[in-house]
Amino acid sequence: MFGQTTTTTPPTNDRGLEDLDAAALAYAARIEGLPTERRQEARDDLVRFALPFAGRLARRYRGRGEPLEDLEQVARLGLVNAVDRYDPERGSFTAYAAITIVGEIKRHFRDRTWGVHVPRRLRDLILEVGQATAALTSELSRAPTVAELSKRLDTPQEEILAALESAAGYSPASLNAPVGGESSAEFGDLVGESDFALESVDDRVTVSGLLHRLPWRERRILAMRFYGNQTQAEIAARFGISQMHVSRLLSRALTWLRQAMLADAPPPWQNGPAESESMAKETRTVGSHVR
Repeated sequence: MFGQTTTTTPPTNDRGLEDLDAAALAYAARIEGLPTERRQEARDDLVRFALPFAGRLARRYRGRGEPLEDLEQVARLGLVNAVDRYDPERGSFTAYAAITIVGEIKRHFRDRTWGVHVPRRLRDLILEVGQATAALTSELSRAPTVAELSKRLDTPQEEILAALESAAGYSPASLNAPVGGESSAEFGDLVGESDFALESVDDRVTVSGLLHRLPWRERRILAMRFYGNQTQAEIAARFGISQMHVSRLLSRALTWLRQAMLADAPPPWQNGPAESESMAKETRTVGSHVR
């Protein structure tokens, strides 16, 4: 990308560091009046000269979970953007390049290093909360409250709380992290417990669908017996029928459910002998007592 030689001696200041402002002004004077295709060599010279500056900014953010090599690449991208957008009339190139490079690094952390998905607006607020927390801690000699952060950032307390909670998602603990000691246990082994009802989920879903194929009275009796924990005698009194009849109805309904669970297609429901006549008689007898 960059040329192998430079045409000018890089300027330095009295501390031996790059004098980026002088180099940028020389770059601007060098490319003045040149067509775009002839500016590439001068651009490459300035970028190469400013690479140590970008590297120093990148090293400020090492130790935060990202490889230094990646941070340096991001800083160099910011440097290239700063050179391409540089306008001598807008002031110091050093200040502009620093803002552009640091902004690119922060954007990298915001977009690439979260362990869970967090909306961009909330990620930006988390950065602001962090900066405000540091400033207020210095001013108050203690950690600031949510109300104080809310006032400093002119942001509702609910959003401040959301930012503080979401910050925990930046670097979540790994379930494969070793617990410690001589054991080979991992953190995930200590979280949660076995759900022995998990294997019955399919059966529960199937039964739920089959219950809707039963007549209303059988569905009601099953619900009262197995979900309401009512006795057969209580159910019989509710429907105005005998306890023996309730027992027969329960037995027939459960037998049909078992058959339907094992069959590819549920068998049709069939009333027992004289069941239709008995049902109509009981319905008339019970009347408003059935709910």
